[in-house]
Amino acid sequence: MVCRREPGQGQHGREGGLGAVVDAQGEGVDRGGDGQQRQGGADPGEEGALVGQGEPGVGLVARAVDGAGPAGVGHGRHGRRQGCSGPCRSPLPSVVSHVLRMASMDTRRGIVGGMNKLLILGAGTAGTMAANHLLATLDKSAWSITVVDQDTEHRYQPGYLFIPFWMKPERVVKDRRELLHDGIEFVEAGIAKVHREEREVELVDGRRLSYDWLVIASGTRPDPTLVDGMADGSLWRDKVHEFYTYEGSVALKKSLAEFTEGRILVHIAEMPIKCPVAPLEFAFLVEDHFRKQGIRHKVDITYVTPLDGAFTKPVASKELGGLLKDRSIRLAADFAVERIDNEAQKLVAYDGRELPFDLLVTIPPNVGQQFVMDSGLGNDAGFVPVDKHTLRSVVDERIFVLGDASDIPTSKAGSVAHFAVEEFIDNFIAAVDGRPLPNAFDGHANCFIESGRGQAMLLDFNYDTQPLKGTFPVPVVGPMTLLKPSRANHLGKLAFEQIYWKMLLPGHKLPVSSHMSMAGKRQPKE
Repeated sequence: MVCRREPGQGQHGREGGLGAVVDAQGEGVDRGGDGQQRQGGADPGEEGALVGQGEPGVGLVARAVDGAGPAGVGHGRHGRRQGCSGPCRSPLPSVVSHVLRMASMDTRRGIVGGMNKLLILGAGTAGTMAANHLLATLDKSAWSITVVDQDTEHRYQPGYLFIPFWMKPERVVKDRRELLHDGIEFVEAGIAKVHREEREVELVDGRRLSYDWLVIASGTRPDPTLVDGMADGSLWRDKVHEFYTYEGSVALKKSLAEFTEGRILVHIAEMPIKCPVAPLEFAFLVEDHFRKQGIRHKVDITYVTPLDGAFTKPVASKELGGLLKDRSIRLAADFAVERIDNEAQKLVAYDGRELPFDLLVTIPPNVGQQFVMDSGLGNDAGFVPVDKHTLRSVVDERIFVLGDASDIPTSKAGSVAHFAVEEFIDNFIAAVDGRPLPNAFDGHANCFIESGRGQAMLLDFNYDTQPLKGTFPVPVVGPMTLLKPSRANHLGKLAFEQIYWKMLLPGHKLPVSSHMSMAGKRQPKE
């Protein structure tokens, strides 16, 4: 399914066509089904009928001088018409001559001929944000933006944590097409492979989409088949659950409602995982759930992790470990799972340790998408290696990777996608123009941790600075506290749902810097 939304049209717009653009004389430039521009409907054989034959380049961005008209054919880089000192009539031969001169430029600097094609793989958080931001930045007469995803359902994944307890499942789902601004084409299809040499993406249905620039924002996925006895076990979706998918969180809701006593394991199979604090949040929320029911004394809860503590960073690990202890939640650290023994209902580690359970809530190994692996773009886990500061592929300068799909050494979280996209926009424009990339992403992550009792903690960190205590976003004033449970943090997490739908995805600027600030943070004493 292909859905192109044009300004002034309905949701689906018209299928396929790229519409009309305006040339330097203000006349329509018709674009045929082959994607070539034809002046005034002239036949391809007529002189001047085809505008810009060569390889589609990277074109010009929307930075025309006020009053100069669109930055397109017959205009210079800043929207001024070329080749005349007084009023310029810009006859057609001069337009063609200008285009031919431009076409001789290095493709890294941009070629005006043809519509420049930006292809974004994935319509999740990062892909949707990037598409909407770039639509507002790029010259619409010179660029097409196409987003590909396998279905039309955009899901608010932070809500998966709450579905087992109180949130209605339908609340987290919206139509992807409604979240993409008019002028962005949406293709509903699975992705089979990226052919870098041809600059084409092969879809599962056999179609191929060409591109000039590619953004991979395909995220990560839990793969329960990678642990023996998990997806292939008799207890799967019965006494062995996960909440990292929509289906998993809904199934867990039913089992949790029926659970009245016994041993619960909250387990992480391996790192990295999407939102690494979510398993901790679930442990705190499930403890609070049974406390409210008055049966906490009948439920034994153990947090099982392959890490040597509750979290990856020392200061946060100490604080979170202390909170686990305060809530009487056991900690089983350094637990490298080998298999799940479904018959005995035990979680078995490679070192021989065995943990019995009545309900196992596990986080399966998280991996990249299969097409990334099949395309030779990913590492062993299927994540795409990039420069961690520019988010540009290390093997192809025409590819950027946003969100969970990359191998950057920070949390795979929505906040990281948000901050990274903001840094990416100017870098993309610079790459298009062949300039050095101006922005360096610092790995900024900002994560709420639900701690039960109507409170939450907040972590703020980046590549080089671990989560610290303090206040956020304003020193002393806050109103949010770092690494300390508070009501304000909990309300902030709940409020983020509306911020996500109404501000983040549409591409509105939030009053939070994409770079981490040390203001309000306290370094630990030696």
